[in-house]
Amino acid sequence: MYFFERNRTKRVTFVTLFVLFLLVFSLTSNKAHSAIYQTTPEFLSENFSVPPSKAKSLWLTPELKKLSTEILSRPVRGMRVRYYSEDEKTAWILEEIGKERPITVGVVVNGSIEDFHIEHVKVLAFRESRGWEVRYPSFTNQYKNVRMTPNYELDQNIDGITGATLSVWALNKIARLALFYHQQVLALN
Repeated sequence: MYFFERNRTKRVTFVTLFVLFLLVFSLTSNKAHSAIYQTTPEFLSENFSVPPSKAKSLWLTPELKKLSTEILSRPVRGMRVRYYSEDEKTAWILEEIGKERPITVGVVVNGSIEDFHIEHVKVLAFRESRGWEVRYPSFTNQYKNVRMTPNYELDQNIDGITGATLSVWALNKIARLALFYHQQVLALN
């Protein structure tokens, strides 16, 4: 009986330590992959000759919310979207969930209501444990000069990255949404 009790105590101690280790590891692993690559002011100064000092708002009417929901394949929260503009150029700081956590992306769209395109895409913050390869210019450069079809799709195919499918899908949704929002801003002006 003594032998069984002694082994039982060791087992309980081992299991307890193992669970604590897993808990600590899981809490730190999420933070280890979270990274901010560029701030909003830095992104704006990189893309505008004179960075806009004040954000403007696009108010989301029920119709705009419905179309935004279709683009994102999920409900859109909030009543407005903030953006920065100079002439026919707009910058959007948008977030979309990759697998579990948000990816913050800056998108610059330029052009008139008849002909507008993506000028620049940059991942500003990435909080996922996988799929971080989408932040590299070798991937984001694919979005340059991409336009929107009448069905609110991208007019060019974006090559994916093995192991980063959900992150690629998130960036595609953000690109589509930025093009759609740019169109709405130009239509209002």
